[in-house]
Amino acid sequence: MSEATPFDPVGFRRALGAFVTGVTVVTTIQADGTPRGFTANSFTSVSLDPPLVLVCIAKTASSYATFSQTTHFAVSVLAEDQKSVSGVFASKAADKFAQVAWQARATGAPVIEAAAASFDCTTHEVVDAGDHIILIGRVVDFLHTSATPLGYCRGAYVNFSLSQDALAAAGQRAQVGAILETPQGIVLLDTPEGLQLPRAARLEPASDAGSLQGMLAALGLTAHLDFLFAVFEGHSPGQPAQPQGAGVQIYYRGRASVSDPANDTAKHPAHLRLVPLDQIAASDVRDSAVRSMLQRYVKERSEDTFGIYIGDHEAGTVQPLALAH
Repeated sequence: MSEATPFDPVGFRRALGAFVTGVTVVTTIQADGTPRGFTANSFTSVSLDPPLVLVCIAKTASSYATFSQTTHFAVSVLAEDQKSVSGVFASKAADKFAQVAWQARATGAPVIEAAAASFDCTTHEVVDAGDHIILIGRVVDFLHTSATPLGYCRGAYVNFSLSQDALAAAGQRAQVGAILETPQGIVLLDTPEGLQLPRAARLEPASDAGSLQGMLAALGLTAHLDFLFAVFEGHSPGQPAQPQGAGVQIYYRGRASVSDPANDTAKHPAHLRLVPLDQIAASDVRDSAVRSMLQRYVKERSEDTFGIYIGDHEAGTVQPLALAH
């Protein structure tokens, strides 16, 4: 960025949002003996020897005065079924600790029960850092469980286990596909039924040509599946509808690395197409479910707010990822 180019704080915040984090509740006991806490995702480890962790606190936060002076605090890493706990501690409610189960451990700071992990700390150092402070804690006690942690990315909660749960529930009837974005456009395949998204009978392994990962590898693509995008009951695109359907269609969204197929025909088959986002609407996608899914992807991609479609191939609802407070 040149000196003449003004810094874009909104764009900077959105760029930082691409980093997937956990969700924590940071707590302490105030001088009058009452508990205090807030939701934070700016938490990370610092050192193993000595055991140090940190959390960042905005100087404009209502808890700033308390935590900048505290001698001890705890960080609870929330489990994926604790979105409501995150919401409570992100609110201005006066009775936050009356709404959740918690316990005190070594330092006396509250630890949220059933969290994926928790770290009880004495204050090691407080560092001034722009419009925040960095509160560094020395871990004196910790707990961890097998619970799947709650994720956070681009302003929304993320359930890491959702994709695998969907595949397990679908069983042998699943068809697994992907909306993959490359710098050149969305990955589509040219078939006798029109353009289609990559799709297969199962997700893995890449060594299996009948799996989605195997198909993508055969296309010369290095694919990274990020999140679930749609789950619906219905017939496979290009196939006649069956009385009881052909099973569950599961689509992910993600990214793919690919060289220019026009200059590398030996590696990339002729039926591989990379369609720019602004040309999706005019592309030859005849299957109504796939076309609708791609149109939704373009819209949500531009708004940076993704959801998950649940229904059948004709009608359903888009469940938004739960927005953080």
